[in-house]
Parts: sequence; C-alpha cells; structure tokens
Amino acid sequence: MAKQRCLLIFVLFILLLAGCSTGGQTNAKEAAADNNDPEDNRIISTTVAVTEIMDALELDLIGVPTSYKELPERYDGLPEVGNPMGPDMELLLSLQPKKVISVTTLKSDLDSIFTNAGVDATYMNLESMDDMLAGIEALGKEFDREEQATKIVGDFEAKVAAMKEKTAGKESPSVLILMGVPGSYLVATDQSYLGDLVSKAGGNNVFSGEKVEYLASNTEHLQQTNPDIILRTAHGMPDEVVKMFDREFKENDIWKHFSAVTNDRVYDLKEPLFGTTGNLRVGEALDVLYDIFYNEADAN
Repeated sequence: MAKQRCLLIFVLFILLLAGCSTGGQTNAKEAAADNNDPEDNRIISTTVAVTEIMDALELDLIGVPTSYKELPERYDGLPEVGNPMGPDMELLLSLQPKKVISVTTLKSDLDSIFTNAGVDATYMNLESMDDMLAGIEALGKEFDREEQATKIVGDFEAKVAAMKEKTAGKESPSVLILMGVPGSYLVATDQSYLGDLVSKAGGNNVFSGEKVEYLASNTEHLQQTNPDIILRTAHGMPDEVVKMFDREFKENDIWKHFSAVTNDRVYDLKEPLFGTTGNLRVGEALDVLYDIFYNEADAN
C-alpha cells in the first residue's frame, strides 16, 4: 500500500511539471477574423503546451498559465491564471471565460475544482502524438481554423512518415526510459508520451504491452531487460534530478551490469523538448531520438 501511495504521489508530481469585405457583406476571411476576437471567444489556456497550440492555430486568448517557460509573443501582457495544476480560480472567474482548456492528465485533479466554480472546462488529450493531432483538428473545426490545423497535422504526419522510411530495415534498439523527479524515478512504458515518441523514432521500449503509462522501478527487474539504450528524463528540478541519477548510477553497483551503461549509451533528455505530454516540438524530438538510436556519434 505504501508503494502504491508513493507511486500515486510521484505521478501527480510529474503531471504538475507535467490550453473583410465591403458593402455590408461578410465573407469567409472576415468571419475568420471575427472568430479570432478574444472578446468573442474568451478562451483561457491553463497549460504551456495548449497555449503553444493555440498560438499555432492563430487564436487569441484572454488568460494564460503561470510558468517559468517562455510563452508565445502573441500572449504578452495577458493575465496569468496560476500553475496548471492549481489555477487561481478567483482571477480566472473574474476574466469571465467562455472556454477554459486544460489537459486530460490533470482532469482528475481539476474536475471538481472547475465544476464547483461553475466552469465547464475542456481537457485536451496530449498523451500521445496521435491524440494531440486529433485535438488540434477538433480545435480547428470549432474555431474556424481548419486551414491552420490541417497544416500543423500534415506537417507532423509527413515527419512521422519520413521517420518510418528512414528506420525501415534498421534493427530497432531496445530502450529503457526512466522518468525522474527529485528523490525518485519511474519507468515510462510504451503507453506514455515519451514511449510513443520512442516507438515512432524506431526504438523498441523494453516495457511494451503495458496498460499504464508508468511503472515503479526495480533495478533487478530492469537489469533483466538489459536494454541497448537508457534514456533519462528529469522533471521538476532538472539539475537536481540529473545529479540524483548520476549518484544512483555510480553508487548502485547493479547498473554496472547494464550493457547500455558499459557501452556508454545512457542519455539525458531535457525539457522543453521532452516533456511528459505532447507539444509542438515533436518533430525536433524525433530527430534527436533518431540520432541517439542510429547515429550515436552525432548524438553524443
């Protein structure tokens, strides 16, 4: 029971770290411009990833999340409504939004808060690349941004197709993904966003076929998988987590028996390129993973 409680706390933590014409006639272009009026749509995005997607769709907002990450210039000067996992509801409500967008990974934490405040929130699914693209298409239809959405989706689909062609016939390396926060780490399965990226870049996650995104770590069990490559991701306090990983790999003798360690094929994946959920940096992230998997000299 204690291990399950720790696992739940860990997952919640990473989720924290893890939305003209003339003559009186209105043509399609004018209608699109009107639909981008923030006073008309009155949309608030509560996460950085959603905010970046809204910018790519050329949609204005009336409120944005509070974050140490740089937000799109389009939203400079807008009110900040607090961190993604705990929005300032008094401020949020004062903005009188018509639509509030968060992400599905935070739904269980925010649903009751929004419901009690009378806010009908929308949760965008960014738990895989395919889910993210489907969400972008849905927003495009809802806000008359189908042209922008089609381009975004098309570019990503072309990138995945190109990656599939590049990896065709190559031997897929086995990959272990460690998701770390200060003091502990989990194993990311193929059901996680990072696991999805690894698969699309041609890697073979040693923890595939699972029903959950993350598993508790057990070094003896992990060693039995003997992956070709170990990917380490650091969230929350990245510098501290990397130091934690370095100590763990140095002081725990079992890591010396991993071929990935003896062959110096352990890599640290950094934010914002590699987050816990989908974002618009997918293409660049796939390129980095491809270099790690197949062009080791370039990756290092």
